[in-house]
Amino acid sequence: MKTIIVSVLFMIFCTPLFTQPIPNDSLYLGQVPPGYMPKVFVLPINGALRPIERITISADGKEIYFGQLNTYPPSVSKVLYYKYSDNRWQGPTELFSGFMAPSLSPNDSILITQASVNYYTAISYYSRRTASGWTAPVQMFHFSNQSHYTMFTSLNNIYTSTSYGGSNYRDVSRVIISGGDTSVVSLGMPICTDIDESDFFVARDESYIIHARHTASIAGDLLISYKKPNGGWTNSKSLGSHINLPNPTWEYGPLVTHDGKYLFFTRGDNAWNSYLTYWVRIDNIIDSLKHTNYAPYMKYQIPNQSDSVNRPFSYTFADTTFIDDDGNNTLSYSATLGNGSNLPSWLNFDPQTRTLWGTPTSGGPVSLKVTATDTAGASASCTFTLNVLGPIGIEPINSEVITKYCLQQNYPNPFNPETEILFDIAFTAFTKLTVYDITGREVRCVVDQLLKSGRYKVELNAGDLGSGIYFYRLESGNFVQTRKMIILK
Repeated sequence: MKTIIVSVLFMIFCTPLFTQPIPNDSLYLGQVPPGYMPKVFVLPINGALRPIERITISADGKEIYFGQLNTYPPSVSKVLYYKYSDNRWQGPTELFSGFMAPSLSPNDSILITQASVNYYTAISYYSRRTASGWTAPVQMFHFSNQSHYTMFTSLNNIYTSTSYGGSNYRDVSRVIISGGDTSVVSLGMPICTDIDESDFFVARDESYIIHARHTASIAGDLLISYKKPNGGWTNSKSLGSHINLPNPTWEYGPLVTHDGKYLFFTRGDNAWNSYLTYWVRIDNIIDSLKHTNYAPYMKYQIPNQSDSVNRPFSYTFADTTFIDDDGNNTLSYSATLGNGSNLPSWLNFDPQTRTLWGTPTSGGPVSLKVTATDTAGASASCTFTLNVLGPIGIEPINSEVITKYCLQQNYPNPFNPETEILFDIAFTAFTKLTVYDITGREVRCVVDQLLKSGRYKVELNAGDLGSGIYFYRLESGNFVQTRKMIILK
């Protein structure tokens, strides 16, 4: 995909500019600054439109830009600004109509805005500062999954929020520009989960990210994640109950001032007239949270497992399933049923090797949960299902002498949910009959035992498998053969 952004754009936003200190008579942005409890940042706006989404502040503290909306997604939106001049704040002055969520580049030469398409998608635009003012907004990107918010850092990187796979949740992502091509890559776990993280602020030196995580109940909290030495990001921590009020209140649209002292954010609930811009002292909070315990988090989902009655089961999950960002904590592991009750008597768990093992005595699905706990008592869990099938029906079907190996085509085929598989074993050997899905993942071990020479029939019930193409493979001694079968439901 070709980007509209040309190289001169990066030269502009990266070039250092002279900045003046905040005037003494302006206090701090013209108001008495808060302590460690948030207070309303007063924007004297009249009319039906509300200040919402986020504000952005120039490096010299003399310009404040903000968006106004009438609803969400907006049918009316504006970007307005105040300018400190003649020892007072002057404005608000309308800058652009039809845009929202302004963001300034670190040197204030580029202004990024958003034009809403629908509830989940917005398009990023940029304007350049000139001697006569801001240029008209120009679309920045042409990738299809852009959404909601874009910002620059001092390290010449671009971050945006994107949606993936047609989902209604959005991730914090990096924009990668190589030559004339533009791509977007999610930051992934632990910052990006299966819920919405579209509102964010990346520190100008990229040492941390503050982002909103919208829960299933729509409320959102502000969290912080720190850059790790390997370039990854730590598990996110809440900024605290003094900032994140209980549901239904939600907090979003974060911005930290250039000096790193104050966090600005929007707070509100489902009543549209309750959205206000708050600010709070944040520098000590950012530093202290970096050095407090990190809860472990699940990095990889344990896949569902399958086995059969009276067949030994064993599964060891990887030591990378859970991650502890502290680096000095040793994780301990435990296993229960999915509802937290004890494991069945036939199933054992070795926490040292992270292995579940035992021989099922009855069929049916078993919900299992493994939990990783750090030395501070913080934990994370992963739940998966062990599908236990009834006894495998394998039987010799005649007594004739078999001199050749053979794996026959299953019958019926296609089938739902039962089919028969016939095979010949020429010599006594350990024999394995395994079913794989089209990706090559093992989904069923049908036979795994010592068999004498003979012809055998296996009745396969695939009631727990979905429709599609599968492969079954017979291994006995040095003999290996694979055939295809189709499940139609």
